[in-house]
Amino acid sequence: MLSWKEYREAVRLHRQGWSIIRISRHLGRDRKTVRSYLRGERTPGIRISPQDGFLQFLPYCRQRLAEDPHLAATVLFDEIVDLGYAGGYSTFTGALRRHRARPSCRQCQDLAAAASGRPVPEPGGGTIEFDWLRLPEPRSAWGYGNRAGLLVGSLTEPGADAGRGIGRWSVALAEDQELPHLVEAVDLVLRRLGGTAGSWRFGRMPTVWCPRADRVTPEFRQVAGHYGVRVECRLPADQRSYTRRTLDEALRSWWRGLPEDTTLRDAWDGLGRSAARLDTRRGSTDTTALRELPAPYPVRVRARRTVTAQGLVAFRGNFYALPEHLVDAPVEVRRRLDQSHLSIATPAGAVIARCPLAPPGAGLTVVEHSSAITVLERHPAPAPTDAPLCRRHTPRPPSPQALAEADALRARLDAPPARRPGGERNVATPRVPTQRDRPTGGAGS
Repeated sequence: MLSWKEYREAVRLHRQGWSIIRISRHLGRDRKTVRSYLRGERTPGIRISPQDGFLQFLPYCRQRLAEDPHLAATVLFDEIVDLGYAGGYSTFTGALRRHRARPSCRQCQDLAAAASGRPVPEPGGGTIEFDWLRLPEPRSAWGYGNRAGLLVGSLTEPGADAGRGIGRWSVALAEDQELPHLVEAVDLVLRRLGGTAGSWRFGRMPTVWCPRADRVTPEFRQVAGHYGVRVECRLPADQRSYTRRTLDEALRSWWRGLPEDTTLRDAWDGLGRSAARLDTRRGSTDTTALRELPAPYPVRVRARRTVTAQGLVAFRGNFYALPEHLVDAPVEVRRRLDQSHLSIATPAGAVIARCPLAPPGAGLTVVEHSSAITVLERHPAPAPTDAPLCRRHTPRPPSPQALAEADALRARLDAPPARRPGGERNVATPRVPTQRDRPTGGAGS
């Protein structure tokens, strides 16, 4: 930028026949800057912001970044350079930030909010406390394996004292603490409660919390984003509150009082009566604030089983019949939570039968299955959910709208600029501006 004093000096020297290069050396300015002032293209005392040359490329950049918020700046820079952008990379990235051309990714914001504990902008308060209770000797007839445990979910009101009462709670039987089985148990607990609160609180379970990073694991962060909640971790000092001790004692008493031949349905009925007694004694929490649950998270549950002598496979409190020649054969039961059927496959991956899914713990024997053809099971893509996963690593070429914007930009840039005759050294001598010509608010010399 030339001040008014420098501009008058440049005009005086140019009238005396000095060249632009000689004037620029005398003033210590770039010759392009001196030439633009002598041609009348710029006003003394007013600085041109560096992003002005970027303005004609801004609509194209906004279109591309609206299609892909994670588009790399280097890729976008190469594209606009091909369109005629003459600025540098640092000037380009600075202009992107000043104009706020890059929108935020909604999917990434939802997942980050679920992991960091920031409030989720949806109705429904309160917190659901999840606890894991390991069962000493699970009943083999229930079809949950020998590492089964109870996932307890207790609902607390917003701002309530955790030591004053239990409130509403529910329990689900889980095969182990691996992610698919844990998500299955969490979804069952939520549906028995009638909805979900705005926050989940877990202990330091390896499936949920990463001890090294001290935050939610990426896998469980996607689960929390699907249900639209935030996940918290209890501190070691909070591991044994009054509520959890009371629930722990009640569940252990219920487990020790179960006869050996108790079916899963009878066990759940007895547990429901215990839960009702505790809720009546401590006061039931209002469930009107609970949010409606989406479809189950599309996780795939796998469980190893052995076909019984009767040709049955035990799974989640029900039995599924297979052909007689598969007695004592090891099989794998596969089920995706958002589907209404399950598959029974060999350990090598060949599907033997597909059976309709019976309600958990119903004690039913499912005989219907389709086993005419044995095929390799294909793993379909995850079903679309209310909070789809971010496609930040998926290449996205320019859309037709972006290509149309690029064509319009080329048409504007290819138009021949108006040039003054005479070349560099034959610049028309401009009129020296006076103080009256000075713009209002401009910087003086």
